[in-house]
Amino acid sequence: MRRVFVLDRNKKPLMPCHPARARKLLKNGKAAVYRRYPFTIIMKCRVGGDLQPIEIKFDPGSRTTGIALVGHFERGSEVIWAGNLNHRGLQIKRNLDSRRAVRRSRRNRKTRYRPARFNNRQRPQGWLPPSLRSRADNVKNWMLKLARLAPLTQIAVEIVRFDTQKIQNPEISGIEYQQGELAGYELREYLLEKWDRECAYCGAKNVPLEIEHIQARSKGGSDRVSNLTLACTECNINKGNKDIKEFLKCKPKRLKKIQAQAKAPLKDTAAVNATRYATGNALKGFDLPITITFSSGGRTKFNRVKLGYSKDHWIDAACVGESGAQVVIPPAITPLIITAKGRGSRQKCSMNQYGFPRTGPKKHKRVKGFQTGDIVKAVVTKGKKIGTYIGRVAEQGAVLILELAKRKFLGFHISIAN
Repeated sequence: MRRVFVLDRNKKPLMPCHPARARKLLKNGKAAVYRRYPFTIIMKCRVGGDLQPIEIKFDPGSRTTGIALVGHFERGSEVIWAGNLNHRGLQIKRNLDSRRAVRRSRRNRKTRYRPARFNNRQRPQGWLPPSLRSRADNVKNWMLKLARLAPLTQIAVEIVRFDTQKIQNPEISGIEYQQGELAGYELREYLLEKWDRECAYCGAKNVPLEIEHIQARSKGGSDRVSNLTLACTECNINKGNKDIKEFLKCKPKRLKKIQAQAKAPLKDTAAVNATRYATGNALKGFDLPITITFSSGGRTKFNRVKLGYSKDHWIDAACVGESGAQVVIPPAITPLIITAKGRGSRQKCSMNQYGFPRTGPKKHKRVKGFQTGDIVKAVVTKGKKIGTYIGRVAEQGAVLILELAKRKFLGFHISIAN
């Protein structure tokens, strides 16, 4: 079970406590609830206290980043809090593509209201597309949140650097890559992520998986990643060197899925490579000692497998670096699932069906203390909708909700439920 964050009366972080102790403090009136996500209590009288070193560890990923707080006690290193941060890079990419299509459609209909602009935009050094920048910003924002809730003393982050050339062609000629006890982990880890850690032929999960050639080498198949998949032992033996169309002739849907997924581009790998330095530089801005591990993820997996832990992003974060070789993960701990929702939109105003602005530009991102994405609690005391409602403020409905909140005669009260 996750520890509960504790603040003193001056809002300074104390050592996180066990949930049972937090319930006792709340019941006796010595503490109050300060924040619900992540759950935090604040002491009413206590100021300061004994602190132990707490290391925050990150395992950045393309779609999900693992976060773990590891306490270094006399009895050893132990995970006291964990979370999985789900990014929204793909959603941002879709939104930008949609907006670009609207602009192009409007301009192609000869309804231009301003002259064309070409080659008049400069990108600063270290620029990243918004879909990639959001990944680094999410890590930085949660570092800020946790630094205010826990007495952090050190940062550890794994900067993953995939060798896409070696992934595409393991038999690359030229300079030979150095081999060691981690050899082969990079390709295996990529295949596990690409094929969702299940057998491509039967969909079996939680079974030993083997690297399988879609087109057998005896019939001209190569070792390129587009010709590799994962299969359980039984399917691997049954297929042998058969042609995949012959082997899956009774499963046309699965055959079509494998053929499409085998040629999928290395988008996630490229995203991790592009954001690795931005994430590291964002964490360097904090006044804390930082340990950056440059690897392909093999060392983290080696630590996790050696300790016998299952695969998860927050567990990978706990196993990052040298300290991850002996970290203890309590069996009852569960991660906090965090999903990035964004704080508004990059689009200055909304468009109608013809691609022309229908609303004015947004002047302020925050109105009366509320902004898009806040989890709010609305208490309605009059009318047909009497009751308590908890939800997230929508982008278009934020102003409307605030207007209703100001009309006291409607019996409507709204507050942030964070």
